[in-house]
Amino acid sequence: MKSLALLFLLFFFFRVLAFSQDPPQLGSARVVFQTKYGDIEFGFYPQVAPKTVKHIFELVRLGCFNTNHFFRIDKNFVAQVADVMGGRTAPLNEEQREEAVKNVVGEFSNIKHVRGVLSMGRYEDPDSASSSFSILLGDAPHLDRQYAIFGKVTKGDDTLRKLEELPTRREGIFVMPLERIDILSTYYYGGCPYSATPFST
Repeated sequence: MKSLALLFLLFFFFRVLAFSQDPPQLGSARVVFQTKYGDIEFGFYPQVAPKTVKHIFELVRLGCFNTNHFFRIDKNFVAQVADVMGGRTAPLNEEQREEAVKNVVGEFSNIKHVRGVLSMGRYEDPDSASSSFSILLGDAPHLDRQYAIFGKVTKGDDTLRKLEELPTRREGIFVMPLERIDILSTYYYGGCPYSATPFST
């Protein structure tokens, strides 16, 4: 009887372990960033980082990333979007600014930092993420559980590869493109990514 109970517990443990390692499911919503080098489309993980997803989607919905740019292009590492508070060429209106100044708590998970993943930028404070985020251009296990992953690129890896080939310069720890890589416009489709998982901010 004890051996049967032990076998059941082992079976349950490995089932839970296998489930926890299953890749998360993207929601139906998609966002597209348009650049002169092509489009980049991504989806969200609302069950993994609901507060982050809500914040980023609201910034997209309000047009906050329009005229912003990729300030960092580090081949095989990250393409990083600037904070909209300082990265745009157009001024923010009052509604945009109200969302842009918000910080998001660190929603760290067991998802791995691999190519195509979207990961929030932040300062030393784990709850200081705002609107800057990175698209991973390679595997970066040293970032795992340190930065909040909230989505993944679904189309546009060819665009990312074009960006990786652009001339760059180094400024401290940052590898930056010599030219400004503007996000010309953005749009979304597929519905609201957080309507099924309401929460308060």
